[in-house]
Amino acid sequence: MKAIHLIFILLITTNLSSFASDSLNIINKKVSFGFAPNSNRNVNSVIVHSTFNNSGGEKYDIDLVLKQFSTYGVSAHYVIGRDGTIYQLVDEKDNSYHAGKSSLPDGTTNVNSCSIGIEIMTSYTESPTEEQTKALLNLINSIKKRHSIKYVLRHSDIAPVRKTDPWNFDWDAFKKRLEEQKNN
Repeated sequence: MKAIHLIFILLITTNLSSFASDSLNIINKKVSFGFAPNSNRNVNSVIVHSTFNNSGGEKYDIDLVLKQFSTYGVSAHYVIGRDGTIYQLVDEKDNSYHAGKSSLPDGTTNVNSCSIGIEIMTSYTESPTEEQTKALLNLINSIKKRHSIKYVLRHSDIAPVRKTDPWNFDWDAFKKRLEEQKNN
């Protein structure tokens, strides 16, 4: 009887910890700039970017990053802080101005209209943290449950002449982890 009770507790604990790792810590930081309403969009891509505040002050302060975005009239749907906190700036149903002049591998332009943009707070000299990587994996898997995602790409993949981000990010290892999660 004790063995059955122990197995039952183990199963519950395993399922709860599995559930906890899938949970997302999302903070609403909706912006009033850098996006356009669009309730008829067909999201098929996720574009991963890097960002930091380079206008003075703490480089990973979300409010300073948003102030910088506002200056340029850009945004993203999500920003992931160094501790893995996910900030939602724009509703997924709306076009966020994150991709600029770019194109998908199939030749589609106007990438903002069919993609979700995710910014990782990191700099030219630092790599994303493990917390950020885990949050990104969980966020993309969550997005895939809501949309038929064909592409998960870097900003540099869609605008190779203009962009180099995400910086210091082992993309091949990340894609492997994303694929492994999909198969579990």
